[in-house]
Amino acid sequence: MKGLTLSRMAEVCNGRYIGRAEDALREVDSITTDSRKAEPGSLFAAIKGERVDGHTFIPSVFEKGALCVLSEHELEGQNGNYILVDSTLEALKAIAQEYLEQLKIPVVGITGSVGKTSTKEMIAAVLSRKYHVLKTAGNFNNELGLPLTVFRLREEDEIAVLEMGISDFGEMHRLAKIAKPDTCVITNIGQCHLEFLGDRDGVLRAKTEIFDFLRPNGHIVLNGDDDKLETIKEVKGIEPVFFGIGSENEVYADRMEKKGLEGISCRIHTKKGSFSALIPIPGIHMVQNALAGTAVGLIYGLTLQEIKAGIESLQPLGGRFHKIKTEQFLIIDDCYNANPVSMKASLGLLQDALGRKVAILGDMGELGADEGKLHRSVGEFAGSLDIDCCICVGPLCEQLADGITSVNQKMEVMHFENLEELLHQLPKLVKTDDTILVKASHFMHFEKVVEKLTNL
Repeated sequence: MKGLTLSRMAEVCNGRYIGRAEDALREVDSITTDSRKAEPGSLFAAIKGERVDGHTFIPSVFEKGALCVLSEHELEGQNGNYILVDSTLEALKAIAQEYLEQLKIPVVGITGSVGKTSTKEMIAAVLSRKYHVLKTAGNFNNELGLPLTVFRLREEDEIAVLEMGISDFGEMHRLAKIAKPDTCVITNIGQCHLEFLGDRDGVLRAKTEIFDFLRPNGHIVLNGDDDKLETIKEVKGIEPVFFGIGSENEVYADRMEKKGLEGISCRIHTKKGSFSALIPIPGIHMVQNALAGTAVGLIYGLTLQEIKAGIESLQPLGGRFHKIKTEQFLIIDDCYNANPVSMKASLGLLQDALGRKVAILGDMGELGADEGKLHRSVGEFAGSLDIDCCICVGPLCEQLADGITSVNQKMEVMHFENLEELLHQLPKLVKTDDTILVKASHFMHFEKVVEKLTNL
């Protein structure tokens, strides 16, 4: 890994290198916090978790041939090299910042309340038509995940597309200090993390901390259809590029046509011309993602033909409106996470399906004092749709179920207190040829619902 010698890493993280002098100038081959991935030439960072302390695995990683360890304790009796630090997490962040600066490649930083991951996937798909792109994997978007994503970069990578997620003030500032984005993309300002951020104005302040380390002559790409984001007129002398459905945006779309669960088509307009595209994942939000991808693609010199090809090559991720066809059902696995906006968007798509339409919905987290009201509002929205059955799971979802029945007495609605009760009854609740949406916040573990349905 370019520039990451043991001595340099010790210097940038204010640590003390303890080990063989001849190894101090060696570069590490990889950095991991997973002891199972330790190997010759690697550096293992011992992280203290809520349940597991990585320091207990240090002897085993030395046995595997790890070149060095980051440790918060002196390692008496160990023969391997280590860097003694006050905080392993803070050391990893400092090392990631140093490594990214050594590579000198453009960074696209993506944040927002909803759609960060799907927008990241779209932007990466577009940029991949011209560049070797590394993107955030899974949910590695926080103060540990971002450094681990950065450490996956290699010299052949030409652009990094990094997702940046937060739940409180100050977090985005710290993430931006690592990433120092050349291009900042914000998808929207919604009702996520209100427990910590208070209201949408608080969300706006927290998300726009991404601008704190925006590089000179950088770019800002914002959703112009968002009433909070449209108020941003200039940052550090940089005028934003706005995307959105409305024609007042620099990059906008029209002629949108739903293609059922096969996707949505539209015509995208830019200052350099227009083109039509079939986005292979359904939903109006995917048009927004395609517009963001178009705006970023133009910034990095792609042709309209390359951008179109990138949009149409997009593949769905597991847990994010991923369609699973079994002998009995069409399962829509959308259980990675949920909030009121994304829940309503997915329910809106479900009604485009054929046959009996079933929604299995679980509690949404981090909604603050209005969590009951917000669940009920989702229920009222669901009750207005052409959906046959809604199965609600969790204490908060009792409000969601009540919201449905308050506006629709014909829909089949049931409520279960917990996941175990649902899983026990599930085989009796679904029918052959059902299309089944599975969606909840990640802590509900609804991947178990998808697994159960897949195996029925």
